Amino acid sequence: MSVVSKDKPLKHYKWGNLCDGWNLVEENALSVKWERMPPHTSEQKHFHEKAQQFFFILKGEAIFEIEQERVLVKKEEGIHIPTGKHHRIINEGNVDLEFLLSSQPSTIGDRFHVD
Repeated sequence: MSVVSKDKPLKHYKWGNLCDGWNLVEENALSVKWERMPPHTSEQKHFHEKAQQFFFILKGEAIFEIEQERVLVKKEEGIHIPTGKHHRIINEGNVDLEFLLSSQPSTIGDRFHVD
């Protein structure tokens, strides 16, 4: 067992348009990430055949497009994305968006783009 912290060296990765991520837990059965999106960025709409996901907003506000619906999720709020739902996250704000993302099981090899 080990304690993880953003202050300790974590596996860092870049994704999307200038976005950052840090792996807090990366196992086949569970993935937990801390991610940051600069203002006015978004990801490509996609879905997962196996994984469900839960996003919890730490800083800023997120717009989620889930199927045909847009949902605003504010700081200290979270949203569950069931398996198979087409979705993406968008930062339409003027400040960085930071959030925790839990996926069960991990999304490695389980991301399929739409549109």
